[in-house]
Amino acid sequence: MRVALIGDVHANLPALEAVLAHASERGSTAIWNVGDIVGYGAFPDEVVGLLRERDALSIVGNFDLKVLQFKKKKEKWEKKKPRPLYIAFEWTYDNLSKKNRKYLRFLSQELRLKVKGQRILLTHGSPASNEEKITDETPQERLLKLAKIAGADVILCGHSHRPVVREADDARFVNPGSVGRPDDGDPRASYALLEIKAGQVAVRHYRLEYDVERAAAAIRERGLPEIFAQMILQGQSLEALLG
Repeated sequence: MRVALIGDVHANLPALEAVLAHASERGSTAIWNVGDIVGYGAFPDEVVGLLRERDALSIVGNFDLKVLQFKKKKEKWEKKKPRPLYIAFEWTYDNLSKKNRKYLRFLSQELRLKVKGQRILLTHGSPASNEEKITDETPQERLLKLAKIAGADVILCGHSHRPVVREADDARFVNPGSVGRPDDGDPRASYALLEIKAGQVAVRHYRLEYDVERAAAAIRERGLPEIFAQMILQGQSLEALLG
C-alpha cells in the first residue's frame, strides 16, 4: 500500500495540487492528512473541498480548532493575539462554507489504524498534545515517553512544519513537513510517501517546486496581510517574520 502523507496545508491550494499530482504519479492509493488544513492561505474552502473530493483520511489540527472557536473567542483574542494571527482566524472562519466548517468540526484529533500488521497513529502534534512539536531536536528521552503514550508502531504527526523521521524503542515517528507553509527557509512544498508492507513501513520525503507566486498573489488579492505572502515566499513562520 502506498500512501501520500500530508500535513499543514494551511489553505495553500497551489501547493496541495502539486503534492497530490506528484503522489498520484508515484502510485499513491490513499491520502492521510495530519491536520492544520486551513489558516494563513487564501484558499481555505477550496482546500477542504479538494481533500473531501479525494477522500483524504484527515484529522483536525490545532489551527483548525482555533478557527472553529473564533466566534466564541473573538473578543478575548482581539485583545490578546498578535493582529496578523487574529486576522488569520477571522478571515478563515468567514471564508469557510457552513458545510466545510461542519466537516472540520466532526474530524477527530487522532486516528488509529492497523495496516499490514502495523499499528499506526495519526496525530497532529504529539500523542500528548496537538501543540507539541516533534523535531530533530526533541530529546530521545521525550520520544521514549511519547512512544509509550502512543502504543503504536508508527506515529504520524505534523505541527512542526519540518520533515522528520525519528525512532524510539520499536516506534517510528514520521512528520511529512508542511505542504503549504514550510518554516525551515525552504519554500518548496513538503510531503512523504509511505510504502506499507507486511511488517514494515518505508518512508520517502519529497520537496516540490510549485506555483508559489500564484499562492502569494491570491493572498494579496483577497486582502490578507502581506506577511502571509512572505511566509510562503520565504518558507518562514509568522513568529520568525514578526521578530
